[in-house]
Amino acid sequence: MSQGAPQRTPVAKKIQAIRGMHDILPGEVELWQAVEDTARRILEAYGYQEIRTPVVEVTELFKRSIGEITDIVEKEMYSFEDRNGDSLTLRPEGTASCVRAAIEHGVLNQAQRLWYRGPMFRHERPQKGRYRQFHQIGVEVFGLEGPDIDQEVILITRRLWQALGCDDLELQINTLGSAAERRDYRDRLVVYLRSREAALDEDSRRRLETNPLRVLDSKNPDMQELIGGAPQLLEHLGVESRRHFDRLCAGLDGLGIGYRLNPRLVRGLDYYNRTVFEWVSDQLGAQGTVCAGGRYDGLVEQLGGRPTPAVGFALGVERVVALLEQTETCRVPPQVDVYLIAVGDSAQERGPVIAEGLHDRLPALRLMTHCGGGSFKSQFKKADRAGAAYALVLGENELARGVAGVKPLRGEGEQEQIPLDRLAEFLARKLSI
Repeated sequence: MSQGAPQRTPVAKKIQAIRGMHDILPGEVELWQAVEDTARRILEAYGYQEIRTPVVEVTELFKRSIGEITDIVEKEMYSFEDRNGDSLTLRPEGTASCVRAAIEHGVLNQAQRLWYRGPMFRHERPQKGRYRQFHQIGVEVFGLEGPDIDQEVILITRRLWQALGCDDLELQINTLGSAAERRDYRDRLVVYLRSREAALDEDSRRRLETNPLRVLDSKNPDMQELIGGAPQLLEHLGVESRRHFDRLCAGLDGLGIGYRLNPRLVRGLDYYNRTVFEWVSDQLGAQGTVCAGGRYDGLVEQLGGRPTPAVGFALGVERVVALLEQTETCRVPPQVDVYLIAVGDSAQERGPVIAEGLHDRLPALRLMTHCGGGSFKSQFKKADRAGAAYALVLGENELARGVAGVKPLRGEGEQEQIPLDRLAEFLARKLSI
């Protein structure tokens, strides 16, 4: 046998998350839960029902709904062939999937108020507040065509911001008119832009050929004067579209909801008509849109259903969380109410029995039992680190007397000795559960 140098075991290469996709760790996920739980509570209070759709859909669904000549379809979708040779796509947004599900299951014979949550996927350039896997909470309403439902979905978002403490968001609204009015306006806009094509930046020249309305959304400072002189869609609305938008604005005024009319707000998806809106923050840099939506009355028919009016919105959970982290307006409560400390063989054996009894009697109690042994001092440190309000102290002396020590870990207060048969009652009173 060779007596040469010992062979070194090769170091395994670390595997990292895919660029643009991110982990949500303990300490962060609680804020996500606060946003999700608040949204669910508010939406249920307004009579909305949750729907869950597959993450993967046939590619044709998004080509027909979003539009083949959009940036999303042309550049950003994660599409692939499965083993049967079918083209599939990780969903880049939630509306098309909801429409497909509503048609497929025949639920559009009456009005539907639906909401969803989950991951979406777009191969974009990763930056703050924008990821390749991102999460949305969205609402879709089918079968209601008046401005009153447009108003309701805006009210829901306003109530969500109030519940989360997001007071600095600005509501921007616009109308895109009917499909025919939008097409007529598109032609007028193209004439205007072509007459000034030399002044357009590269991005705007490309959009002029594919989606001219998106030129109005350009953030290039050098383009603002040119955009400001463009014809406005509001000036080319028909009577019905004008009445719809005026009634919406009057309703918002009557409810005391402030908004800014933004004639440049066009949204990036082809299926929108009439009302469009965004909630915008100045706290998130370039990615200031937190929530966006509008009406899409032609999409159900476009995807094979019968003509059905529809309106909805989606908010980016990452952006809402980033806003809450920055403004520190949403306080997440500690995840542990009580931490059970047990020292000594008898206490360690009896501890889980006592803990399970408390879980049985107080289902809402968040109780963490110490595992792994250690001294009173080390266990108290872990109880404090867990964020617990109280420590339950169980040692040989306490067991012999049939009591548990209850020590406040937040604020002042002396340790109390509570009989084990009264422990559940005591904690329920102290924690209001």
